Amino acid sequence: MIVKPKEIDKVLNNPGKGFMTFQRFNGDDLNRGSYWTEGYPIDYQQLDGNLTNSDYPSTTIAYWRVYWKFVNPEKDVYRWDMLDKALEIAENRGQTLLIRIAPYGTGTERDVPNWYREMVGPNVDWEYNNPVNKWVVDPEDPRYGKYFGGFIRKMGERYDGHPSLEAVDLSIVGAWGEGAGSELLSQSAREELVNAYTDSFVKTPLIALLMDEKTNKYANSKIPVGWRVDCIGDLGFWANEQNGWTHMYDFYPREIINCEVQDSWKKSPVSFEICGTFLTWRDNHGYGREEVKYIFDQSLKWHMSSFNAKSSPVPEEWEDLVNDWIKKMGYRFVLRRFTYAPEIKRNGKLSFTSWWENKGVAPCYKDFIPAIRLTSDEHEAIMVVSNFDLKEWLPGDIVFDNDVFVPLDLPLGSYNLQIALVDRLEHKPRIKLAFEGEVEDGWYQLGEIKVIN
Repeated sequence: MIVKPKEIDKVLNNPGKGFMTFQRFNGDDLNRGSYWTEGYPIDYQQLDGNLTNSDYPSTTIAYWRVYWKFVNPEKDVYRWDMLDKALEIAENRGQTLLIRIAPYGTGTERDVPNWYREMVGPNVDWEYNNPVNKWVVDPEDPRYGKYFGGFIRKMGERYDGHPSLEAVDLSIVGAWGEGAGSELLSQSAREELVNAYTDSFVKTPLIALLMDEKTNKYANSKIPVGWRVDCIGDLGFWANEQNGWTHMYDFYPREIINCEVQDSWKKSPVSFEICGTFLTWRDNHGYGREEVKYIFDQSLKWHMSSFNAKSSPVPEEWEDLVNDWIKKMGYRFVLRRFTYAPEIKRNGKLSFTSWWENKGVAPCYKDFIPAIRLTSDEHEAIMVVSNFDLKEWLPGDIVFDNDVFVPLDLPLGSYNLQIALVDRLEHKPRIKLAFEGEVEDGWYQLGEIKVIN
């Protein structure tokens, strides 16, 4: 039997890819205008039962950025209840949580924890004293690695591998944890701070800001680490004050190569954040469709999987561009051809050949596996391909030929043959595929098959 499923073109809301909410969850009201909040405990909104995001795409990821002072308010006090609640709410809203613990921001209300400030003293003028994103404490002070790094280690002990934790930002210095001045760190300080993450998060993906060559290279020498940047869309926001310098033209293309992260996407996710908001692009900087399309194309060239638009509205006139963009972010699996024998024996092998295409720009980093289901009105059998790594399904063509064993006790008769990418525990479909045939519970109908003696 030869099956050639028909491709579909709709936007698919899949795990670990696409837009994310910021300090919010699916169903919450968006930020007003071009403003956003960050760094503070989440102000939870009452859900009215509708998970739709008005003027914003559906998402599978919620992003929370919180300052160290709020989750470690006393020297030996850890507000795990705050993380537990955010993870629980995310799961209830059909999302996973991506989190950054920023060591500090700007201003006294965004400082390091009070107990740590009392310990190290009032000085806020250190080697990296940039007026925008300065250091407010000395990262070379061994107490910084001990206490901030120690907090990260304790967080890893508690949450590494949590099913609702999407990823953790590797954040070590600079306002908002953006890494400014990381190139000035001594190697010993750099290693202690980076190791706090790479030693502690080995199951949950790490995503490091694009900081400097030494820091990003060192992180990747420990374990595969993804990367992120947070000013996607800067084509000239501050060009007049910075001799024409921009993130999109002058920094990202060069620094991606210098930090040797251009191939990191093959093992770990790449996640971007908007510069300003979409309304800033349109209303403050006069971007039109040509500029937006250029920005989107560049981000896809860098193999992005997810995007933080700061829960700010998507202008209606760009909605079609955004939808096309989402289709290409991360992974998008199309089954092109599938063959199988029309009859199989109980306790025998169901052998199949298949040709897939990943039409996205990255693999799926989740631990999902292919499964075949035989189902009739009265009986069902699910057979999984367990020795499998979905990260190997890179963009382009995929030839996947395999076989599964038919249960000995499966009654004889005719069955529907269906396929899905499922989780390893419950064997439930987790990924929407880009072809026709989806049935009510998320499996995809391929044809019929007979079980014989």
